[in-house]
Formats: sequence, C-alpha cells, structure tokens
Amino acid sequence: MNKDNSKVDKGLQGNEKIEEAIATLQSQSTPELLAHALTVIRRRMKEQGQLIIAVEPSPLSNEMNVQAGKTSDGKNWWVAFTGFDEELKGGDSVKSTFLTDMDKLFQSALTVDEIEGVIINPWNRTIMLNKRLISIILGTADN
Repeated sequence: MNKDNSKVDKGLQGNEKIEEAIATLQSQSTPELLAHALTVIRRRMKEQGQLIIAVEPSPLSNEMNVQAGKTSDGKNWWVAFTGFDEELKGGDSVKSTFLTDMDKLFQSALTVDEIEGVIINPWNRTIMLNKRLISIILGTADN
C-alpha cells in the first residue's frame, strides 16, 4: 500500500499496518493470525499510535462520552477507527470525533462495566477487542 501519509495526522500514520493485519485475519481466521493482529496493534500503541473515537455529550454532565455501538446480541462496545477513511464508510449522521491514544482508550475500556470492549473499524476491516484481548495487548492479561 502506497498511501500518502503526509496529509494524515501524525498519530494515525502507520495505522494502515493494523488495517492490513485485520484484513489478513478476516481472510483466514487462525489463532496465529489473531496473535499477529494483536501484536501489530500493540506495536502501534507503543509507537504512540492513535485511533479516532466518536464522542457524544453526556446527559448527566457537561462532559463528553465515548460513543458506544450496540451489537446484534444487545451488548455495548466502544467504536474506534484507524483513519478518517474508515470512519466515513459508515455514512451515518455527523458526529464529533477526536484522536485518542490507543493505550488510554484501552485502559479506560477495561474500567467501564457497561461495555464489552472496543470495536476497531466496524464498517470494514473490523476487529472486536473484548476486555481479554485488550488485556493481552496491554500486557496485563493473566495467563
């Protein structure tokens, strides 16, 4: 992939590696390719990589909350994107978005009981990171 990264936010540069690892995992779902995808995400996190998150106003305060999406089983997940192209593939209403550090997003996700985890790129190159997978990425999982 020869993407022109000069117009991409610095924190998003390199996220195409995540997209490629997810695409490979989607084409052939094996434990080895899942481990590879998680390793690529961990590397980007350690490089101070960022994701795009949608936020919405909190009904209870003046703060903003990470927007959650609901899966067909009724569970809530935070949604994040590797780049603006991935975000726009959903085509739903305009939302407020911010860049966030991967490590902070993942650590926060582990503390919120109301969500199952984080879905990266829900419209295309999708990976659903439940709290166990997030713990593996962060290096805090019990063996």
